[in-house]
Amino acid sequence: MSAPAAAPRIRFAGIGDEAAADLTGQLAALARLGWHHLELRTVDGQWIADLPEDAVRRIADRVAERGVRVVGAASRIGNWAGTVADPFDRDLDELTALGPRCAALGTRFVRVMSYPNAGLPEPEWRRLVLQRMRALTELADGLGLVLLHENCSGWAGGSAERMLDLVTTVDNPALQLLLDTGNGVPYGYDSHRMLLEVADHVAHVHVKDAVGGADRTRYVPPGEGAARVADTLRLLLDRGWSGAWSLEPHLHVRPHEGLTAADGTADGGFVRAGRALARLVAQQLLPSAPGWRAVPGGLRGIPAAALPGGRRAVPASLPGGAAAR
Repeated sequence: MSAPAAAPRIRFAGIGDEAAADLTGQLAALARLGWHHLELRTVDGQWIADLPEDAVRRIADRVAERGVRVVGAASRIGNWAGTVADPFDRDLDELTALGPRCAALGTRFVRVMSYPNAGLPEPEWRRLVLQRMRALTELADGLGLVLLHENCSGWAGGSAERMLDLVTTVDNPALQLLLDTGNGVPYGYDSHRMLLEVADHVAHVHVKDAVGGADRTRYVPPGEGAARVADTLRLLLDRGWSGAWSLEPHLHVRPHEGLTAADGTADGGFVRAGRALARLVAQQLLPSAPGWRAVPGGLRGIPAAALPGGRRAVPASLPGGAAAR
């Protein structure tokens, strides 16, 4: 007789350098929110891949001492800072460096993008992106990592059709999708509609909200903008999704705009955005989600036997539960 399926779980997390440049400030912000999961991008202004391995091991020790787990590392691979015509070796080198560093941190997830164009015709752009993503995915698989492609800059960033083309063409479980709730506002599409099409491949979520669009974009706390954050997160709950909702509010830190100085204050923008997310979940999601309950640092699915009629809305079926920590 097979064991019953584990109840799905949502972990509230955050990209630490959006709260503070230093690890002490990043952990303090999580503590103020009562959260226990951290996504790492930079520490003291240095990307994780650029830090010496012994420094990363010290970070891992400090994080563990605080009862925090790392849910992923955000890389520069394929991002807005370059194009598909730039040398590929540096991306392979960065991913190779992340192998032992992610192992020390206890995470398999690495955020990537899919290379802005360099003036090439679309078919050639696609061909080069897929060639690079196949090679990166094979390398990640050998390193025990899972690449998370974000709906941001690059060939597949703003189109559900291209995102599906990417994952089905590469066809390797070491490549999954990352859905950012707020990226559709500056790039001109509806992230909620995108999720409806790509949900089966989404293993990780970034939470942000915004108003305006294009060069008029202004970032706001979750639930205060036009990104349909509540609708997007509700869809994941309805599907019984498991994984991390990782806060990336962009209120003070926006690397693509050259803004990298977090306010670092105890009740700064990151903490304010985290409290807004918690309110949104408590007020707009849980009242209509009988299969879920709040737990410290996130949400947990209620076993079907404990629900009226012994039922649950939808079984956990998305990839986040398999790879998320």
